[in-house]
Amino acid sequence: MAFVSGFSSPLFSRPLFCSILANTRLSTLPGISGAGPTPEKTLLTPVLDAELIMQGSITSMPVKPNTPTGCPTPACITRAMMELTRLRPLFINAGLAQDPTVPCLDVYGCVGDDPRERDAIPCADALYQRGIWIGKFLSESCDLLVLGECVPGGTTTALCILRALGYSASVSSSFVKNPVSKKEEICDAVVKRIKSRGITEPLEIIRATGDPMMPVACGITNSYSGTLILAGGTQMLSIAALVHGMGDRMPMIATTSFVRDDPSANVRELADQIGVKIVYVDPGFQDIGHSGLARYCIGEVKEGMGAGGAILLAYMMGHSPEAIRAKIYETVSAYN
Repeated sequence: MAFVSGFSSPLFSRPLFCSILANTRLSTLPGISGAGPTPEKTLLTPVLDAELIMQGSITSMPVKPNTPTGCPTPACITRAMMELTRLRPLFINAGLAQDPTVPCLDVYGCVGDDPRERDAIPCADALYQRGIWIGKFLSESCDLLVLGECVPGGTTTALCILRALGYSASVSSSFVKNPVSKKEEICDAVVKRIKSRGITEPLEIIRATGDPMMPVACGITNSYSGTLILAGGTQMLSIAALVHGMGDRMPMIATTSFVRDDPSANVRELADQIGVKIVYVDPGFQDIGHSGLARYCIGEVKEGMGAGGAILLAYMMGHSPEAIRAKIYETVSAYN
């Protein structure tokens, strides 16, 4: 297929890549998230990924940015695109379990709680308002914003959000085998709790069952005046659904072909249900000559840390598919 599907680049002169970092306690439940060597260590992933993207290496822990099978993390891909484009990324701390080790905008959020038992984001209103402030600030700083996220366990919170909003959603996973039954069990309990309380408004649903990234992303979407591209898969589809429910201007979504082709997720159908344009990037990892990257083609990892949007951004800035693939190969090979 084409390197980029169905896309006409808008005019821009001041691009920015930004990623929202956050945690949810759901990622510590066994089998929910593959974004870390153990469930508890998934809480460290956003900080380590931000280090890799900003500094080129992980410095706070002696670890390599690969899964146990040798698959490079999406942060490696995003790092490659920041090097190729010579852009400086911006990170937002929406609610981390560990203090970030790189400079971040801080909205003073907290880690998302288990929504089966209590409201996940009690401070959702405050985070939404701070997101609005950031959107206004960034409107004066850039005219193209590619907004990614790093929230281990975030596809599970996305599923809860989408179902609570009434969508027939199936979401993706960083695992080759999506833990669908575990996610469904959590989601059923959460949606039952939400319905019993009569919660229907988008921001109230975020408070009940979301993660800290969500109110911040929705606030930015509300106030950002330039071209906004949400970089991610089903998690960003949940943001689009919330934005639609709030009656705000719909952004575009960019993700990888690996998310689109996930048989356990209904990404294309869900985008149609929401009414959001979604662009897919196919970096051609099947013949790039790297066994770890080839694992993306069998469904491992698929997306994360705005990798698909970062590739699209490099393409929009005039870099050829060949140059993009070569830079990704060069970058991930250095971490072997």
